Amino acid sequence: MEMKRVKNKKDAREFAEGVINDPVLEVQWAETAFKHAETYFKLLQIVPDVATMRLTRYDDAIYTAFRELFPDLNVALLDEDVIKSKESKEAWRPFLMQWEGKVEDFNFGTLLRLDAEKEYGPENSCIVPRVQFYCVELARNREGCQYKPS
Repeated sequence: MEMKRVKNKKDAREFAEGVINDPVLEVQWAETAFKHAETYFKLLQIVPDVATMRLTRYDDAIYTAFRELFPDLNVALLDEDVIKSKESKEAWRPFLMQWEGKVEDFNFGTLLRLDAEKEYGPENSCIVPRVQFYCVELARNREGCQYKPS
Protein backbone atom coordinates (compact mmCIF):
# COMPACT_ATOMS: atom_id res chain seq x y z
CA MET A 1 0.00 0.00 0.00
CA GLU A 2 1.32 3.42 -0.91
CA MET A 3 1.55 5.86 1.99
CA LYS A 4 0.18 9.34 1.46
CA ARG A 5 0.09 12.36 3.72
CA VAL A 6 -3.15 12.73 5.66
CA LYS A 7 -4.04 16.43 5.79
CA ASN A 8 -7.60 16.46 7.07
CA LYS A 9 -10.49 14.30 8.29
CA LYS A 10 -11.65 13.49 4.76
CA ASP A 11 -8.18 12.22 3.82
CA ALA A 12 -8.01 10.24 7.08
CA ARG A 13 -11.40 8.64 6.40
CA GLU A 14 -10.38 7.69 2.86
CA PHE A 15 -7.09 6.28 4.10
CA ALA A 16 -8.82 4.25 6.82
CA GLU A 17 -11.31 2.81 4.34
CA GLY A 18 -8.39 1.55 2.23
CA VAL A 19 -6.52 -0.13 5.06
CA ILE A 20 -6.56 -3.90 4.98
CA ASN A 21 -5.93 -5.80 8.21
CA ASP A 22 -2.48 -7.32 8.06
CA PRO A 23 -2.58 -10.85 9.58
CA VAL A 24 1.02 -10.51 10.78
CA LEU A 25 0.18 -7.31 12.68
CA GLU A 26 -2.94 -8.91 14.14
CA VAL A 27 -0.89 -11.84 15.47
CA GLN A 28 1.71 -9.43 16.91
CA TRP A 29 -1.05 -7.44 18.61
CA ALA A 30 -2.62 -10.61 20.02
CA GLU A 31 0.74 -11.77 21.39
CA THR A 32 1.38 -8.38 22.99
CA ALA A 33 -2.12 -8.21 24.49
CA PHE A 34 -1.83 -11.74 25.84
CA LYS A 35 1.58 -11.07 27.41
CA HIS A 36 0.22 -7.91 29.07
CA ALA A 37 -2.78 -9.82 30.45
CA GLU A 38 -0.60 -12.68 31.66
CA THR A 39 1.84 -10.32 33.40
CA TYR A 40 -0.93 -8.33 35.06
CA PHE A 41 -2.69 -11.45 36.29
CA LYS A 42 0.57 -12.78 37.78
CA LEU A 43 0.98 -9.47 39.63
CA LEU A 44 -2.51 -9.82 41.11
CA GLN A 45 -1.47 -13.16 42.52
CA ILE A 46 1.83 -12.09 44.09
CA VAL A 47 1.33 -8.49 45.24
CA PRO A 48 0.20 -8.67 48.88
CA ASP A 49 -1.92 -5.49 48.77
CA VAL A 50 -3.18 -4.69 45.28
CA ALA A 51 -4.83 -1.52 46.61
CA THR A 52 -1.37 0.06 46.71
CA MET A 53 -0.14 -1.34 43.39
CA ARG A 54 0.79 1.36 40.86
CA LEU A 55 -0.07 0.84 37.19
CA THR A 56 0.96 4.28 35.87
CA ARG A 57 2.33 7.51 37.27
CA TYR A 58 -1.19 8.95 36.80
CA ASP A 59 -3.08 6.34 38.84
CA ASP A 60 -4.65 8.79 41.30
CA ALA A 61 -5.78 11.18 38.57
CA ILE A 62 -7.09 8.37 36.36
CA TYR A 63 -9.05 6.77 39.20
CA THR A 64 -10.51 10.08 40.45
CA ALA A 65 -11.55 11.23 36.97
CA PHE A 66 -12.99 7.79 36.18
CA ARG A 67 -15.13 7.67 39.32
CA GLU A 68 -16.32 11.25 38.74
CA LEU A 69 -17.55 10.29 35.27
CA PHE A 70 -18.74 6.75 36.10
CA PRO A 71 -19.56 6.76 39.84
CA ASP A 72 -21.97 3.83 39.66
CA LEU A 73 -20.18 1.52 37.22
CA ASN A 74 -19.96 -1.93 38.80
CA VAL A 75 -16.33 -2.81 38.10
CA ALA A 76 -16.61 -6.18 39.85
CA LEU A 77 -18.82 -7.57 37.09
CA LEU A 78 -18.90 -5.77 33.76
CA ASP A 79 -21.45 -6.26 31.01
CA GLU A 80 -19.62 -6.14 27.67
CA ASP A 81 -22.77 -4.99 25.86
CA VAL A 82 -23.04 -2.02 28.22
CA ILE A 83 -19.39 -0.92 28.08
CA LYS A 84 -19.33 -1.30 24.30
CA SER A 85 -22.69 0.37 23.64
CA LYS A 86 -22.86 3.49 21.48
CA GLU A 87 -23.79 5.63 24.50
CA SER A 88 -20.92 4.25 26.56
CA LYS A 89 -18.40 4.78 23.76
CA GLU A 90 -19.55 8.39 23.40
CA ALA A 91 -18.97 8.96 27.13
CA TRP A 92 -15.60 7.17 27.16
CA ARG A 93 -14.09 8.71 24.03
CA PRO A 94 -13.38 12.26 25.36
CA PHE A 95 -12.30 10.80 28.69
CA LEU A 96 -9.76 8.52 27.02
CA MET A 97 -8.43 11.21 24.70
CA GLN A 98 -7.33 13.40 27.63
CA TRP A 99 -4.63 10.80 28.38
CA GLU A 100 -3.07 10.96 24.92
CA GLY A 101 0.56 12.02 25.27
CA LYS A 102 0.55 11.21 29.00
CA VAL A 103 -0.16 7.50 29.32
CA GLU A 104 1.95 5.28 27.10
CA ASP A 105 -0.14 3.28 24.62
CA PHE A 106 -3.26 5.00 26.02
CA ASN A 107 -5.49 3.62 23.27
CA PHE A 108 -3.77 0.28 22.61
CA GLY A 109 -6.24 -2.62 22.60
CA THR A 110 -5.93 -4.41 25.93
CA LEU A 111 -7.64 -7.49 27.34
CA LEU A 112 -9.96 -6.79 30.27
CA ARG A 113 -11.62 -9.40 32.48
CA LEU A 114 -15.38 -8.94 32.70
CA ASP A 115 -15.69 -10.66 36.09
CA ALA A 116 -13.05 -9.50 38.55
CA GLU A 117 -13.23 -12.75 40.50
CA LYS A 118 -12.30 -14.93 37.53
CA GLU A 119 -9.19 -15.48 35.44
CA TYR A 120 -8.72 -14.36 31.85
CA GLY A 121 -10.45 -16.61 29.34
CA PRO A 122 -12.52 -16.43 26.15
CA GLU A 123 -15.80 -16.05 28.05
CA ASN A 124 -14.39 -13.56 30.59
CA SER A 125 -12.41 -11.15 28.41
CA CYS A 126 -13.03 -8.27 26.07
CA ILE A 127 -10.81 -5.76 24.31
CA VAL A 128 -10.75 -2.17 25.52
CA PRO A 129 -8.36 0.79 25.15
CA ARG A 130 -5.46 0.68 27.63
CA VAL A 131 -6.69 3.65 29.71
CA GLN A 132 -10.11 2.03 30.08
CA PHE A 133 -8.32 -1.08 31.36
CA TYR A 134 -6.45 1.10 33.87
CA CYS A 135 -9.69 2.73 35.04
CA VAL A 136 -11.42 -0.56 35.73
CA GLU A 137 -8.42 -2.32 37.25
CA LEU A 138 -7.48 0.62 39.47
CA ALA A 139 -11.06 0.74 40.75
CA ARG A 140 -11.06 -3.01 41.33
CA ASN A 141 -7.79 -2.80 43.23
CA ARG A 142 -8.80 0.18 45.37
CA GLU A 143 -12.36 -0.95 46.00
CA GLY A 144 -11.42 -4.48 47.03
CA CYS A 145 -13.18 -6.44 44.32
CA GLN A 146 -10.16 -8.07 42.74
CA TYR A 147 -9.30 -11.71 42.01
CA LYS A 148 -8.07 -13.59 45.05
CA PRO A 149 -6.14 -16.80 44.34
CA SER A 150 -7.31 -19.82 46.29
